[in-house]
Amino acid sequence: MSSTPAPSRRRFPWPIYLVVLAGIVLLAALPVLSVTLAGMVASANGCRLDEGSAHPCLIAGTDYGETLYTLGVLGWLMLASLPLGVVAILAWAVVLGIHLFARSRRP
Repeated sequence: MSSTPAPSRRRFPWPIYLVVLAGIVLLAALPVLSVTLAGMVASANGCRLDEGSAHPCLIAGTDYGETLYTLGVLGWLMLASLPLGVVAILAWAVVLGIHLFARSRRP
């Protein structure tokens, strides 16, 4: 009598879950990163940066004032991206929990 081998359990797809989590965190944090980058560049070059208007900022002979202003104002998007990121992380955690539970119930 030949014995049939037990079905092998596939590995849990942790890399996929971690990549999705990293994507959610990155997308939620992008506005914060844009403000941080604009502030660091403006500060390092002695430029003024605020949400009121664009100010000239010469770096290597080129005016980046409008670009820094745009990056700074994009920070307001964090009012939407951070709460949506929290909701997405909660949904990610629920899906992960369901997947782990369903996997533990399989023989």
